[in-house]
Amino acid sequence: MSELIPAFEWHRVMVEPWTVDLSLYGWIALMGFLVATACGLVGNYLILRRMALMGDAVSHSVLPGLVIAFLFSNSRGTAPMFLGALTAGIVATVMIELIHRKTRVKQDAAMGIAFSTLFAIGVLLVSLFSEHVDLDADCVLYGEIAFVPLEPMVAWWGVTLGPVSLVRMAVVLLVVVGLILAFYKELLVASFDEALARATGVNPTWVHYGLMAVLSVVIVSAFESVGAILVIAMLILPGATASLLTDRLAVMHGIAVVHSALSAWLGVSLGVWLDCSIGAAMVVAGAGVFTLVWIGTLVQPWRRQGVKISGPESTPSVS
Repeated sequence: MSELIPAFEWHRVMVEPWTVDLSLYGWIALMGFLVATACGLVGNYLILRRMALMGDAVSHSVLPGLVIAFLFSNSRGTAPMFLGALTAGIVATVMIELIHRKTRVKQDAAMGIAFSTLFAIGVLLVSLFSEHVDLDADCVLYGEIAFVPLEPMVAWWGVTLGPVSLVRMAVVLLVVVGLILAFYKELLVASFDEALARATGVNPTWVHYGLMAVLSVVIVSAFESVGAILVIAMLILPGATASLLTDRLAVMHGIAVVHSALSAWLGVSLGVWLDCSIGAAMVVAGAGVFTLVWIGTLVQPWRRQGVKISGPESTPSVS
């Protein structure tokens, strides 16, 4: 067993990444925090709307968009790749809604049909144009957050802001936070009761498509670092952990941010200890935090007050 699991050295695992190697692991941890926070804030609404697997559908649908964008642009530049993946994500969202609303197929089945079909199309395109498509499918699926510090640095007025993908993720997070602040009540009401939303002048359809568009942007921005598979866990784990501790949406957002910070910090140390994928280690660390909170609620349950998140039939308080 000792041959499989390296010996735990406290100084090397818990101290050196934040002192000696801070210039390397600092960027990795910050990127993990930004990705997990953006995913967690959007994921809170997916959990409230019982659409957690929508992230799975969108994340698996980006592959054909990447291939088609490369074939048209013959470039792996950020702009064409981002546009192609974002378009594929939006197509997946619209496809799911059309199947769900225009047929008798339930929404979960519609998600399965959409993401499996689009992902298969992506694999087929990679196979057909393997001589022309210079794309690493494994990188798309799993990402590699450890490469973030190796990217070109972005400078503004002589100040180094950070690697390109980290700056882009920071901008996406700021946009997500701004949209949540601007449309907080609309998102809250539409997530709980569509009839109430319409009665108060909120169009739940537009809210839904707006949320799906933001979800697509977040996933596309994150998959370069953590991949299309790990991003699913980052969408669900922060919100699932927060839902165990509170019924107030605003508090859920705060807990999701704390969960993201713990996942990034502990994930880096876990990755250093086991010499494994740091992105995967962050997800494992996040799952560990969720497990501890879950056990804690079983051992010492406490009252939760505020917005009930048990289902759409609950009446929210927007105060």
